[in-house]
Amino acid sequence: MLKIEHLTKIYGGFKAVDDLSLHIEKGHIYGFIGHNGAGKTTTIKSVVGILPYDEGEIYIDGKSMKLEPIECKKKIAYIPDNPDLYEYLTGIQYLNFIADAYEVSKNDREQRIHKYADMMDLTSDLAQPVSAYSHGMKQKLAVIAAFIHQPQLIIMDEPFVGLDPKASHLLKEMMKDHCQRGGAIFFSTHVLEVAEKLCDRIAIIKQGKLVMSGKTQDVIGNDSLEEVFLELENDNA
Repeated sequence: MLKIEHLTKIYGGFKAVDDLSLHIEKGHIYGFIGHNGAGKTTTIKSVVGILPYDEGEIYIDGKSMKLEPIECKKKIAYIPDNPDLYEYLTGIQYLNFIADAYEVSKNDREQRIHKYADMMDLTSDLAQPVSAYSHGMKQKLAVIAAFIHQPQLIIMDEPFVGLDPKASHLLKEMMKDHCQRGGAIFFSTHVLEVAEKLCDRIAIIKQGKLVMSGKTQDVIGNDSLEEVFLELENDNA
């Protein structure tokens, strides 16, 4: 579903991402772990077509993000670490805007908005302008918008930040259900316990380089993900 091949992104001579390759298959929840500044967000923004990259290639379901960006973006949804939404719209107007962009039918969008807004306890707030929303409410709205067109691949940058425990639990269940239906999820997080329990596979990035990846159990062995991550962080080799 997602192939990142030798991705390199350079800022003023500094390699924010250095020759990174990852493959994310259908049905998998793939966690992306690293300290602040390790290159997670740069990688994610390159994958979703926001940032141009200097070397390598990104394929979404076999299509090149460089050569066929529109076809690629039709297959994905993106939840950024900070949900900067169109604040002059109401919640329902924003969701309808997203549904229009992805050509979701009137019947399908109404059913999905009703389903997900009820799940996220946001239905009563959809008539309010997004500018009146708290950070957590904006995050919930971004989650609903991501699922509204039933994308094949959902890419998320720190998706649990700002969500209350109930909404976090619901998002985890939505992620599992999405992958059980043949989709894939690639997300970054600092919540290592969540990644350890939720992810089929884990990738750890340090100073722009991939230092470890594979099945979650293979990565952590007999340790916890936190122990593995801290050991890699402290390793200057």
